[in-house]
Amino acid sequence: MARHLVVGGAGYVGSHLVAELLARGEEVVVFDDLSTGHAAAVLAGARLVRASLADPQALDAVLAEGPWRAVFHFAALSLVGDSMRDPLRYLRRNIGEGLALIDACVRHGVRRFVLSSTAALFGSAGSGPIAETSPIDPGSPYGESKWALERALAWTSRIHGLRYAALRYFNAAGADPAGRLGEDHAPETHLIPLAIDAALGRRPPLTVFGTDYPTPDGTAIRDYVHVADLATAHLAALAQLDAGRDAVFNLGTGRGNSVREVIAAVERAAGRAVPHTLGPRRAGDPPMLVAAADAITAATGWTPRFQSLDAIVATALAWRDAHPRGYNDT
Repeated sequence: MARHLVVGGAGYVGSHLVAELLARGEEVVVFDDLSTGHAAAVLAGARLVRASLADPQALDAVLAEGPWRAVFHFAALSLVGDSMRDPLRYLRRNIGEGLALIDACVRHGVRRFVLSSTAALFGSAGSGPIAETSPIDPGSPYGESKWALERALAWTSRIHGLRYAALRYFNAAGADPAGRLGEDHAPETHLIPLAIDAALGRRPPLTVFGTDYPTPDGTAIRDYVHVADLATAHLAALAQLDAGRDAVFNLGTGRGNSVREVIAAVERAAGRAVPHTLGPRRAGDPPMLVAAADAITAATGWTPRFQSLDAIVATALAWRDAHPRGYNDT
């Protein structure tokens, strides 16, 4: 049985990776300060160490429990708009704590490291699908912080032999198909849960930020990839590291949906209207972010199980409907 350390494993994507590892019979330790994660999102079978990356003693203590097959790094401040308001906080926290983790992994002999990265690296990348070779031009301090960690890992691999994967998510969405896990942020900023809660009457009308983008219906287009598919992609990338190859992959479906299309999908799933108002664009939001996800498929055979927006929305709705107070209902 291999052992895995999941930093930020009580959060949205991290908890789904933990679920996938447990389903495969692996041993999992979650390292999370619960500042945005939830203890209830750590499934039975995984051990939770409640501690912060800002605590070097706690980090050293857990890494000393090795050997570890891999360390997965999900812990970060992750709101694009918030990073535009407070850039230094994002750069200091995400880069500083990420570098502390990488350094500790080198000191403790960890050989494989998987980074939760982001499509925000590409800024306003144009109107077509974005490949791994597309120009890097972070449109926000959040994206800049992830790019800095990718570069740090490239140098660490070259000099210290720490194999790494950087997985650039497009828009994580949906919930565990078994209903155990879902999306519970405070505040919630992601479009699909906001639209669902507006339809269910649990929040004020949704605001559509920007209706004058150069897209077919004027609203921003994003590539929504199911969170459970992201979990399996992490393990597909890990197999590349096992084979001695670093990996940088974009993770998406290769298809984009506009804000208006998301609203329509939620209305179909919920059987009711999504109340919404129209607002101005948000700083840092590009018109279109859609992945060219061919590279990971060619290298590993990974493809998303959830191919349609309606299928993704259905799992998100099931979670929100069953957990009106999020993990407080668990």
